[in-house]
Amino acid sequence: MNKQLLLDVEKGTKNALIKKRIINYYIHNGASTITDLSKEVDMSIPTVTKFISEMCEEGFINDYGKLETTGGRHPNLYGLNPQSGYFVGVDMKQSGINIGLINFKGDMVDMEMGIPYSFENTPEAMDLLCQIILGFIEKQNIDKNKILNIDLNISGRVNPESGYSYSVFFFEERPLTDILHEKLGYPVSIDNDTRAMTYGEYMAGCVTNEKNILFVNVSWGLAIGIIIDSKIYTGKSGFSGEFGHVKTYDNEIICHCGKKGCLETEASGLAMHRRLIEQVNAGETTLLSNKIKKEGKVTLDDIIDAVLKEDVLCISLVEEIGQKLGEKIAGLINIFNPEMVIIGGTVSVVEDYIMEPIKTSIRKYSLNLVSKDSTIIVSKLKDKAGVVGACMLSRSRVFES
Repeated sequence: MNKQLLLDVEKGTKNALIKKRIINYYIHNGASTITDLSKEVDMSIPTVTKFISEMCEEGFINDYGKLETTGGRHPNLYGLNPQSGYFVGVDMKQSGINIGLINFKGDMVDMEMGIPYSFENTPEAMDLLCQIILGFIEKQNIDKNKILNIDLNISGRVNPESGYSYSVFFFEERPLTDILHEKLGYPVSIDNDTRAMTYGEYMAGCVTNEKNILFVNVSWGLAIGIIIDSKIYTGKSGFSGEFGHVKTYDNEIICHCGKKGCLETEASGLAMHRRLIEQVNAGETTLLSNKIKKEGKVTLDDIIDAVLKEDVLCISLVEEIGQKLGEKIAGLINIFNPEMVIIGGTVSVVEDYIMEPIKTSIRKYSLNLVSKDSTIIVSKLKDKAGVVGACMLSRSRVFES
């Protein structure tokens, strides 16, 4: 692939920026005619034709032949060349890593879920992460020189523009993206995990034509992703979406952020886990009773599995979390008036067990005139939302403004 365009994009040359707009158009709209493209980029058909011809020679664009129409001349259909470049997305979890590879069109070429990895906030853990990523790349039957970017999902406070992570792997004054670039040998971008999940759903999940969306990530912690007018909202420094750390309760539970009374302490996977241990110790019974008493620990996945096996205590805890969460989502709906609210993350796998109490609370606590415009839906991509989003963000970092 001719990488001159990528170099020109970095320099900000006028022609390269126009080509960037054209690629971005095809990313979001798929193949189209030169006439449709010229209207979108607001340039004459001869000018657009010139650019398309150059980009076909460079290998970015394919001529897919004549578009079938009912009459008149049949215009040619142009679109992204899938083999012109590849993008890697890495979704880092506490106990595993999900990695995906997409081609230039955004089709998933390969995906590996649940690669064993025990997260620790240490340089050694970062080195192991890099080894896993390089091992995944090595297995791919593609030209490795065509990998244009790797995007890594990180929970907590991440500034995607500066490349700094302030929650994990903050060992040097240099941006984490620069450090990972050195270790991996490819351009690297980073983003918040919830934002990546949001983008995954927007690009390849349950979103169709909606432009204003909230994604609620109910996992061990709690956060939201925000899309306004089809654009991801990051905030001034990339820290938007810290929904779980809104002061909500007058409890004495210390959140992992160091403060008391955060929403996350009562409405999250962490809260559900704590409440389960408390109730078992108080004499309540569950399918997980023996595991808790013998091993002294239980995972969030264990609790989800028990819910799906119709464990009464675990179901009641999920419903309790859903009710509390729905109250606060009602407030978000009143503020944002979104077209769609997507419930995602680990806990969303139980679907109706949490969705019904959330919807009931939203109906009870939101303004009817506002909430009637909002569709409440469960994530379509489920546990793949993060890795799909990371792949899509990897591509968008190269070509989107």
